Formats: sequence, C-alpha cells, structure tokens
Amino acid sequence: MKKLNIFLNGVMAAFFGTFIGCGIYEVWKFKTHPELYATQSAPWYTSILFYGVITLIALLVCILIKSIIKRMSR
Repeated sequence: MKKLNIFLNGVMAAFFGTFIGCGIYEVWKFKTHPELYATQSAPWYTSILFYGVITLIALLVCILIKSIIKRMSR
C-alpha cells in the first residue's frame, strides 16, 4: 500500500505540474501573440480552464483512492 500511495503522490504532482506549465505557456503565448486570439469567439484562457478541470478531476480521483486505501488499512 505504501508503494501505491507514493505512486498516487507522483501522479498528483505530475498533473499539477503539467497544469502550471500549460498555464504559464498559454499566458506567455497570449502576451506575445495576441493577434492569434483576436479572431476566436472564446476567451484566450479557455484552454487553461479546460486543463484546470481535467487536473481537478484527476486530483479528486487520486484523493478518493488514497482515502479508500487509508480506510482499508485501519
């Protein structure tokens, strides 16, 4: 169970790090090339919101699995 807990911690950190990296890249891309987003009907930060929702779902699933493991080990 300890190895699974360590693995889940790694998965959670990877999803969070990827979200931060994608968010920084999207902000940089918007700041350097705002003309690319002028023709879109959606706001420039829509992809950041999408990545945020995916990250939140992944983190919630990992937290749920960790809490189930913690209950089973009692």
